[in-house]
Amino acid sequence: MHRLRTCAVRLRPLTASQAAQTAGQQRPITASSTGGKRTFQPIRCYSAPVASEPFLNGTSSNYVEEMYFAWLENPKSVHKSWDVFFRNANAGAPPGAAYQSPLTAATSLLAPQLSSLVGAQPNVEKLVEDHLAVQSLIRAYQIRGHHVAQLDPLGIMDADLDSCVPTDIITSSDKLGFYGLDESDLDKVFRLPTTTFIGGSESALPLKEIIRRLEMAYCQHIGVEFMFINDLEQCQWIRQKFETPGLMQFNLEEKRTLLARMVRSTRFEEFLQKKWSAEKRFGLEGCESLIPALKTIIDKSSGSGVDYVIMGMPHRGRLNVLANVIRKELEQIFCQFDSKLEAADEGSGDVKYHLGMYHRRINRVTDRNITLSLVANPSHLEAVDPVVQGKTKAEQFYSGDNDGKRVMSILLHGDAAFAGQGIVYETFHLSDLPSYTTHGTVHVVVNNQIGFTTDPRMARSSPYPTDVARVVNAPIFHVNADDPEAVIYVCKVAAEWRATFHKDVVVDLVCYRRMGHNEMDEPMFTQPLMYKQIKKQKPVLQKYAEKLIAEGVVSRQEYEEEIAKYDKICEEAYARSKDEKILHIKHWLDSPWPGFFTLDGQPKSMSCPSTGLTEESLNHIGQVASSVPVEDFTIHGGLSRILKGRAEMVRNRTVDWALAEYMAFGSLLKEGIHVRLSGQDVERGTFSHRHHVLHDQNVDKRTCIPMNHLSPDQAPYTVCNSSLSEYGVLGFELGFAMASPNALILWEAQFGDFHNTAQGIIDQFISPGQAKWVRQNGIVLLLPHGLEGMGPEHSSARPERFLQMCNDDPDVMPLIIFTPKSLLRHPEARSSFDEMLPGTHFQRLIPEGGPALERPEEVKRLIFCTGKVYYELTKERKNRGMEGTVAIARMEQLSPFPFDQVKAEMERFPNADVVWCQEEHKNQGYYDYVKPRIRTTNQRSKPVWYAGREPAAAPATGNKNTHLVELRRFLDTAFGLDAFKDQQ
Repeated sequence: MHRLRTCAVRLRPLTASQAAQTAGQQRPITASSTGGKRTFQPIRCYSAPVASEPFLNGTSSNYVEEMYFAWLENPKSVHKSWDVFFRNANAGAPPGAAYQSPLTAATSLLAPQLSSLVGAQPNVEKLVEDHLAVQSLIRAYQIRGHHVAQLDPLGIMDADLDSCVPTDIITSSDKLGFYGLDESDLDKVFRLPTTTFIGGSESALPLKEIIRRLEMAYCQHIGVEFMFINDLEQCQWIRQKFETPGLMQFNLEEKRTLLARMVRSTRFEEFLQKKWSAEKRFGLEGCESLIPALKTIIDKSSGSGVDYVIMGMPHRGRLNVLANVIRKELEQIFCQFDSKLEAADEGSGDVKYHLGMYHRRINRVTDRNITLSLVANPSHLEAVDPVVQGKTKAEQFYSGDNDGKRVMSILLHGDAAFAGQGIVYETFHLSDLPSYTTHGTVHVVVNNQIGFTTDPRMARSSPYPTDVARVVNAPIFHVNADDPEAVIYVCKVAAEWRATFHKDVVVDLVCYRRMGHNEMDEPMFTQPLMYKQIKKQKPVLQKYAEKLIAEGVVSRQEYEEEIAKYDKICEEAYARSKDEKILHIKHWLDSPWPGFFTLDGQPKSMSCPSTGLTEESLNHIGQVASSVPVEDFTIHGGLSRILKGRAEMVRNRTVDWALAEYMAFGSLLKEGIHVRLSGQDVERGTFSHRHHVLHDQNVDKRTCIPMNHLSPDQAPYTVCNSSLSEYGVLGFELGFAMASPNALILWEAQFGDFHNTAQGIIDQFISPGQAKWVRQNGIVLLLPHGLEGMGPEHSSARPERFLQMCNDDPDVMPLIIFTPKSLLRHPEARSSFDEMLPGTHFQRLIPEGGPALERPEEVKRLIFCTGKVYYELTKERKNRGMEGTVAIARMEQLSPFPFDQVKAEMERFPNADVVWCQEEHKNQGYYDYVKPRIRTTNQRSKPVWYAGREPAAAPATGNKNTHLVELRRFLDTAFGLDAFKDQQ
């Protein structure tokens, strides 16, 4: 808070003649009550104060005189600050002492004290200074009190990595001098500002009591970071929750419930350790309060109307969360530890502490149904964050929950990963974007104060691991995890914050890790001091039980009975797990696609139906695509030409790529299937070809999405530019696609190369999701691809990577489309309506359809290819006059490989050599994938020749001339009669 600058007001006494003249005349003052005129005799006459303070600046002398005479008649007729000024002046205060800055709230509150002290000629300036000092003191605790809070259960490390106490936090009486106070002020009573709630019902407190209450609010087992939030209402809300005396109280029933939950959390880990001491499980020991924390968040949220909670978390504590929060059957968890058991259904491709869960049950606290979903997560730790957000957004979207009041997400994090992995930052930056917000996520950090073996002082540069959350003004509640009641209170506040403001909030559980990184790890190698202290540390359950027994909340017998009761539950489940002998992976699904693979109880055919549309539908969608279906909407002149070009194509029954995409999306929308297209600049399209969102050139932010004007009963079309993120946004869209199979969810990279930074999502979720977690997903990736002389960073979408990850399963989803760049406007890259009418299908392979068919036995070369190189090959073939001797076939689908159609094409040209031609380098692209498959199809055992660029480390050259030389070289190879001698 800015300190008040006391202004030495200069008062100019009236001259003798002025004073005599003023004293002897009646001054006309208009009185609002009577409208009459009075005669006043001033005790002392002054002209206007001269000051630079805003309070006096610009105040005319006549106005001050008018106020002064009005004050003499009725002191209440002027502002209190002027009342004080005139009182002090008339009491003989020297120049500079009469004027006191109002400081709005502070001076208003202090007016009674100041007025009562005027007669004794007090040092008014000192009084105001002291009150302002106390306000600054209060603010210091609100801003920096968390730095001295007792957060570490071990007592050996400062949670903020800094042992220094801020100079403006009172830890000893000598620090009072920082504020211009001393010990004699400790018993003085000070009026409290409106920006604090420490007084409760009291408006003033002695200084020592103010300091005590501030310490209780901000410097005990809870540290609150919130003063960076630039919203006064939100700051006041948080102050009220943590400063108001007596709020952090629990009744007997709440304490007994908390103890029971602590028993379950602790004894579950002890049971696993007893039965499987040599197994990794990444237990929760050291942060057992996480379980009651999560249950409190869910209980409180359920009471606020939430009926679906989607969670994501790393491996530490996952089994405990599954057992005691989501309430997965214990026998299903226990039989995962039996290595001899085999799954009764497909899957079981990952370890037990990576698997997810989906369960609907009654919340016993609120007696309301609640669905809990824990999303499966790999060892990439924070990779699940955007996936959870996307899934949450989808569930909100499909249930019509536009404000996030019924569906919410909870994300758990480790301290080292939260600070160290950039995906956390990317996910936070999606939190308030209109097309990505989930209306608030509760983040819970299990702060072990260590990352594997790395000391936090070597793992991050920020004071706290949670500092990344400050970028979105999320409040951060640090809490000592060995104080279960403090943990529960903080979680209640976090859930209330989310329900009230629908913004993110972070709970930082400062705890420790009793075992090593896993149960087989030896932590003393690298953290001897910490683990010596941990060995001496009394478990939190024991400490809390002793506290409640001492308070008389429970007896020791009741406590021991609670333990015996849960131990019995575990033993009985263990016995059932041995009898069951079968593990059902379907129990581990975080949320299935019910009925997608069956029809009337029978397996559904996975064959592709006709994708054709009627001529009427094609024309209708084409007309919408080439129009502006909103009145008084001015579009850009260049866009007008584009829309006219589309209309011309529709009249000619022709489509290019952009219009074909419009037809595809539009037909699905008319069938009631939601389409969502997300990515960087997808609304217009990176190559200015799409224009799915039109912008009024005269009205800022006025837009139109024509595709949402197809028909009254259509599904909505969502097209949204994303933040400049690949990892986060692809993860988000993957999560969105999890929710329903009856939707088309697409993510488009600005250039195909850009999926490099989203590789974790592709490798961990997209490619192996079905095998690892029996998890279906319909995400579609659009990756602009093509070597067009634009350099190594804007050429290749790395098709070889995707092909390497494919297993040729005909049921594989999702879909990777290597989309074009130069072909978007290529005059020959167009299709007729005839290829899109009813009865037409997607063509996995487009066969040769030209002059080569007239004498197929004379064809000397059959070139297989894919992508834009086809157009370069056909142009070269025509220039060389080889249309009758060289056939060219295009593979539109590479995986699953079209064995049947490749075989048929080869049989059409029995005397032709077989060539695979690609523009990519030989060690990239498709060659290594297609060569063995073409040879398998080739019954004549002929070699598969290669025509393309030579091997290279980079995807493409950055030199335009070199690019053209390479292109000419491989075209010569493709059509040269002796080109393949060197390959033999």
